[in-house]
Amino acid sequence: MIRTATPEDIPALYALVRELAAYEKALDEVVASEDQLRRALFGERPAVYAHVATADDDNGGDSGEVIGFALWFLNFSTWRGVHGIYLEDLYVRPERRGGGHGRALLAELARICVERGYQRLEWSVLDWNAPAIAFYESLGARPQDEWTVYRLTDGPLARLGTV
Repeated sequence: MIRTATPEDIPALYALVRELAAYEKALDEVVASEDQLRRALFGERPAVYAHVATADDDNGGDSGEVIGFALWFLNFSTWRGVHGIYLEDLYVRPERRGGGHGRALLAELARICVERGYQRLEWSVLDWNAPAIAFYESLGARPQDEWTVYRLTDGPLARLGTV
């Protein structure tokens, strides 16, 4: 049901990234290409990783079909002195939700954390995504309300980077 992504999964991963962006009402913000995703995951020095959830039953999909993914990278806690995992994206196709694939993807990342001695598995969720919030909280995850995410992109990033 869950496996490490391979280069052959890139078209499916890219399609799922676009589906996730559409779900989050931000499809127009996707400027990445399949080739960029391929280089990021499987290039000379990959710094991002992916696992995929595949269909494993007769619920309308072909066995082995990629129906969800988790894309992640390492972060570091100066307070704990060890790496952790930052989950950039978690997505399971809507018609396949409720089958345990999202939980299995998170469980695999938690297993990696435990195996490697990482002490945190973190991610962000949109405030309006009540189904995702309920799912994460059912697993024991808790919001970090005292932190606000900031982001520099586009013009402001370019201006600051050329000072």
